[in-house]
Amino acid sequence: MSITRDPFSGLAAFLAVADAGGFTPASARLGVSPAAVSQAVKALEGRLGTPLFVRTTRRVGLTEAGAALLSRVRPAAADIAGAIEAAGAMGDEPSGLLRLTVPRMAVPLVIDPVVPALRRAHPRIAVEVAVEDATVDLLGRGFDAGIRIGEYVERDMVGIRLTRDIVWSLVAAPSYLAAHGRPLTPEDLTRHESIRYRFPASGALYRWEFERNGRSVSVDPPGAIIVNDGALLVSFAKAGLGLSYVADIAVEPELAAGLLERVLEPFLPTTPGLFLYFPQRAQSQPKLRAFIDVARKLLPLRA
Repeated sequence: MSITRDPFSGLAAFLAVADAGGFTPASARLGVSPAAVSQAVKALEGRLGTPLFVRTTRRVGLTEAGAALLSRVRPAAADIAGAIEAAGAMGDEPSGLLRLTVPRMAVPLVIDPVVPALRRAHPRIAVEVAVEDATVDLLGRGFDAGIRIGEYVERDMVGIRLTRDIVWSLVAAPSYLAAHGRPLTPEDLTRHESIRYRFPASGALYRWEFERNGRSVSVDPPGAIIVNDGALLVSFAKAGLGLSYVADIAVEPELAAGLLERVLEPFLPTTPGLFLYFPQRAQSQPKLRAFIDVARKLLPLRA
């Protein structure tokens, strides 16, 4: 009696290499040797009769056939993994690896309080947190959910509020304001030193946004320091190096301690706060539901 060949053989290795960008990091993710991953992918390529990866000494990239296969297989793999987790959680504790992508701002506000409580309540849930401010393709990068400012969450995603609305703030150290004075209008910023933020994905510099008489005004202020990390905006402002444009929820301790002061408050806008977001089909995952339940109990700023 012949045994039908497993059509899924090698797909886990293929997906891991595509996500990790190489055989060695893929092997670490799967818990096997790089040789085992390479053999599984080669066997899959042999069955399909076409190479799936272009291998060089410096990088591993997808071929056209590999990219086409990935676009079809990845959503199906996510559905299968979700179904397995849901079935395994029936009458049992939620389990599995919960992968989250979050901006640095969310670490003290959400991740620090929620993840320890989640692990204590559900020890069978493992958590991986990737801290990055750039916009991330959840499905393409293999994340279960992300946290971002509400206005940056795609419309086709489910969004769960985690913090109150953000009041954008222009802040500086008292020493800087004593030396340079306080700007009274957005136009005064041309005479000040600004700490600028560059978006990691697009490379564009963020233009500071203000409101005047119900209309939005954007300013491209001068500045000798540019960063792509929100924490550096705060630390450099505390050091007296200039003005930083930040979310008020990210600098509450510094404002309360008098390390930073707000300026131009009448001109600054309010936007939606931090949201947990994920695809519609992911909300049935027990591990994600457990994270949401813990977050709702612990975060007093979500409303």
